[in-house]
Amino acid sequence: MSKKPEDIKVILATDCGSTTTKAILIMLQDGEYRLVVRGEAPTTVEAPFEDVTMGVLNAVTEVSELAGRKLVNEDETIMRPTSGTNGTDIYISTSSAGGGLQMMVAGVVRSMTAKSAENAALGAGAIVMDVIASNDKRLAHEQIERIRQLRPDMILLSGGIDGGTVTHVVELAELISAADPKPRLGIGFHLPVIYAGNIDARVNVGEILAEKVDLRIVDNIRPVLEEENLKPAREMIHNLFMEHVMAQAPGYKKLMSWADAPIMPTPGAVGLIMKRVADEEGIQVLGVDIGGATTDVFSVFKNPSYDNHKDENEIDNPKTIFNRTVSANLGMSYSISNVFKETGIANVLRWVPFKMDEVVLRNQVKNKMIRPTTIPQAMETLIFEQALAREALRLAFIQHQNFATTLQGVQKKRTISETFEQADSDTLVNLMGLDILIGSGGVLSHAPKRNQAAMMLLDAFQPQGVTMLAVDSIFMMPQLGVLSTIHPKAATEVFHKDCLIYLGDSISPKGIGKPGQTVGRYKIEMPTGQVIEGELAFGEMKKFPLGIGEKAKLTFDCSRGFDCGEGSGKKIEREIFGGVVGVILDGRGRPLIIPEAEAERVEALTKWLLALEVYPETALKG
Repeated sequence: MSKKPEDIKVILATDCGSTTTKAILIMLQDGEYRLVVRGEAPTTVEAPFEDVTMGVLNAVTEVSELAGRKLVNEDETIMRPTSGTNGTDIYISTSSAGGGLQMMVAGVVRSMTAKSAENAALGAGAIVMDVIASNDKRLAHEQIERIRQLRPDMILLSGGIDGGTVTHVVELAELISAADPKPRLGIGFHLPVIYAGNIDARVNVGEILAEKVDLRIVDNIRPVLEEENLKPAREMIHNLFMEHVMAQAPGYKKLMSWADAPIMPTPGAVGLIMKRVADEEGIQVLGVDIGGATTDVFSVFKNPSYDNHKDENEIDNPKTIFNRTVSANLGMSYSISNVFKETGIANVLRWVPFKMDEVVLRNQVKNKMIRPTTIPQAMETLIFEQALAREALRLAFIQHQNFATTLQGVQKKRTISETFEQADSDTLVNLMGLDILIGSGGVLSHAPKRNQAAMMLLDAFQPQGVTMLAVDSIFMMPQLGVLSTIHPKAATEVFHKDCLIYLGDSISPKGIGKPGQTVGRYKIEMPTGQVIEGELAFGEMKKFPLGIGEKAKLTFDCSRGFDCGEGSGKKIEREIFGGVVGVILDGRGRPLIIPEAEAERVEALTKWLLALEVYPETALKG
């Protein structure tokens, strides 16, 4: 792109989703970049249209009408550059239409090189369809059949440290050769395969695969056991996504010719804006996007080995580590039955604040699966769906914690129960150090009350210490992710001012106590001069009004056995920030334990939900 950032005043961006194409218009107003209008239209990548640009033009036309600004030329292209009050300076886009980027990864050891390859693919915005490893217990013919059946968009092959043995990674290359996989899109094209393994095996892998696939070779993902080098593989995935996947999808060549920056996979762009904001502001971020079929979890946490690192500019040891996981069968419409099956009826019912008939509950699940686009019409249905959402979010988060771990140099054996524990001793996810928790997806972003979104985030993720809760207003993070690569200032300004809706800080001491026991004493000095003081009892929740942009001074003196970030029984003093919900004191303890007896459970849930004004009191009587 030839334009300099300072010359960009008008920005048009689209996100081509699997069902809906979203368009946003950003303009420089009074010295800052702000969202002006938003439009959407059905995505047109499939029959009968089979041209993604039709959906893009329809969404852009809606934006044009709302903004009173002509954005489409007579020949049905995006109008550039700006001319008076018409046109746009740049046009950018992301896409997950046609199923997004679907990949398989292969590595020698499942917990080491294969996991690193999976991390690279997920971080680039791919859906990882399967992971093939030398030690995954499947026979060779089963692995070959699996590769043939899935027909991914591309394969990432890794294995071995540089200078190590070549035998196992060569065997994986032979498996891929025997499978002779065909790409999902583009008949007659060779399937792209990226080799990011032991440099000593490059010649062997080339001899085996060069004739059958479009082989690309990049630096080793794990050059030594103690290092992970994901950037070259991720960049190649992005390049091949443009070259192969996007180029073969209906209408994408035309769309690519319009765009002023490479089109990125939607989830990869979301991760990009999260990491940029986290790095620029020195904060740790956890985000979730819960959809109808899948739930994506993103995190940016400090690299535990960075403190001992001398060269700050070295890519191999970054200050923060970004992770993304895709829970492919945890969603709120198409996958709702799977959520119900995975978690069990007891775990769903523990979030329902009244006695609910099991048959009615099962029928609710089936109705949602049959009619995935419906929204709750009754308060009881809403409460039930939000109970299921808590479980979908909780299960997806457990998977993320178990995936976002420190590098595994030594293989560890784990029992089934250890695999699904809430916390993994090797996990990078540090809830006590988490600065902001961002929720996205219909059930969170479009909850009838923001208090409901706040409660779902608190229950599912159980943040510790002081954490800002927020939701994405209209899911514009993908467009902002691409924008951050060419105009970081505009992307971060719109992210904070228009994308995020701040719900408010939550204060959640870690620890377990007895009912009525004092968790700590609090003192909140409000911006008006009012001072709020009191005790927080174990099992109690409190909410105080503090608006968006307002800040107060918090002093919280933890009782022995409870920790707010400074250690057990220690006092914290810090600035806290408000939001549309306010400041929340959560004295339920961590980990959160819900009473098993029905009468006690209903009493506790009712007390918490009323304290946060989540539902009307009449709705909690069932």
